[in-house]
Amino acid sequence: MTKKKNKELMMIDKISKSLSVTKPKERTLLEIEATDDAETKLLRLKSGSWNSKKEPWLVMDEKQKLHALLSMDSLTKIVENFRQMEQEAFSLKLEKSILQQLPLDFNDVWAVAMEEIKKQKKTAVDFDKVIQKIKKEHPNLFLNLQDFYLSEGVNVIQSAQNTKGTL
Repeated sequence: MTKKKNKELMMIDKISKSLSVTKPKERTLLEIEATDDAETKLLRLKSGSWNSKKEPWLVMDEKQKLHALLSMDSLTKIVENFRQMEQEAFSLKLEKSILQQLPLDFNDVWAVAMEEIKKQKKTAVDFDKVIQKIKKEHPNLFLNLQDFYLSEGVNVIQSAQNTKGTL
């Protein structure tokens, strides 16, 4: 039985550290116990304090499965952080797809892309396909490298020097 308890404590310590609850005395650990009534369970404090403000509280059920209790404030903050991270990831992926196609005016392409994405109403958007479609429909928004075609034997430096002289 002590090996089992040590294993449980090691697991709890590992999870606590990953959740930034590093000190065992700061951790609130609860245990769920069965009762005679199938609809009722007993919640027993194993360590920590009922008044602890440190979250999460860890709860071990009858099957030795570990659970976490959070306040609604903490849960709301976590969900808001996930939403913010999702929005940042969306923006970064779209920005990357736009920049790969050499936009003349990034903000114009962004605005057109956002309208196109809103029209799609899909949960998973292929940003590269969206930008390719925009480039096909609005080629004036992107730099066309073929416009800078240099005849054979002319190098970029000579071309740039010739253009300076004509300005």
